[in-house]
Amino acid sequence: MTTLPDLSRLKPVGSKHSNKREEIVNFFLRQEGHLSADDLVDLIRRENNRISRATVYRTLQWMVDAGIARKVDFGEGRFRFEHSYRQPRHFHLICKTCHRSFEFLSSDIEGLVEEVAAARNFSASQSVVQIYGTCEACRTGRTSSLEGGQTDLVFARDALRIAIATERSGLDFYTRAARLTRDARGRKVFQDLALEEKEHLVKLETRYAELLQRDPQLESRPTFLFFKGAANGLFAEGAERLSRGVNDQQALMIGIRCERGSHRFFKKYGERFEDSEGKRIFLEFADEEREHLELLIREYRDLVRREPKPKSTPARDAAPRGAAAKPGSTRA
Repeated sequence: MTTLPDLSRLKPVGSKHSNKREEIVNFFLRQEGHLSADDLVDLIRRENNRISRATVYRTLQWMVDAGIARKVDFGEGRFRFEHSYRQPRHFHLICKTCHRSFEFLSSDIEGLVEEVAAARNFSASQSVVQIYGTCEACRTGRTSSLEGGQTDLVFARDALRIAIATERSGLDFYTRAARLTRDARGRKVFQDLALEEKEHLVKLETRYAELLQRDPQLESRPTFLFFKGAANGLFAEGAERLSRGVNDQQALMIGIRCERGSHRFFKKYGERFEDSEGKRIFLEFADEEREHLELLIREYRDLVRREPKPKSTPARDAAPRGAAAKPGSTRA
């Protein structure tokens, strides 16, 4: 069930309280998908025929200004409106036959947009990606009962899937690192982190199972978040480097790079999402990765201090301090 917003907090400056507006807003937030203004008028009038078309139109614009709704253009000659309160920004697949739209979010597409904008020294404030074609139902004649579903739950499901994949790859990484590390303290750090990853993995999987109980078909609903790198495991490259053989310092440095990348990833996207369960999952995971990062950095510095420094043997023919270097020699 969608949690309704505090309208008094969201209303624009100078806006007055209106029972009709609140009724329209609450009705809109109970709907799924993308509604035109006329769609919303028809639906509302089935419950309350005293609300005028003009009031609905004004309220829709108010919701856009207040950040409750987004206005989208699917090339039909009219605007449609979708939830933006507690819903992540996303892109659309649009069927030219039935005019239905299907939502998704991709870090790869967002990364490409950022790369192009940076290359042109362009400050991007909004990106709209709409892919037109023919949906499966129109192409094959088969209808699927698994389309749709509450976006907030699908978003949370995919966020948990990415966190679980990252936790599994982190567990594999730290288990391997503990096996190859010779320094006793460094090995203990890796063993403790592997244990933490295992415990947190159990908690995430339990949370995932509880989420599925809220929607029996949630497991089979189409993917919303497409995060290719995260889905493959943010520690996968680090684990591959460990398998090639590294020393203790290098193992810690690889762990630092992995945790830093994971922390940045979850924090970056968590901060971009609207308030939602998926956002909280990303930010909670970012906090955990930050704690691991700080632990690894401290251990790396301690290891560098503990390791004996190699004794330097002065070269027999070294020039006296202050003497000119020999022709052809190079000073550091």
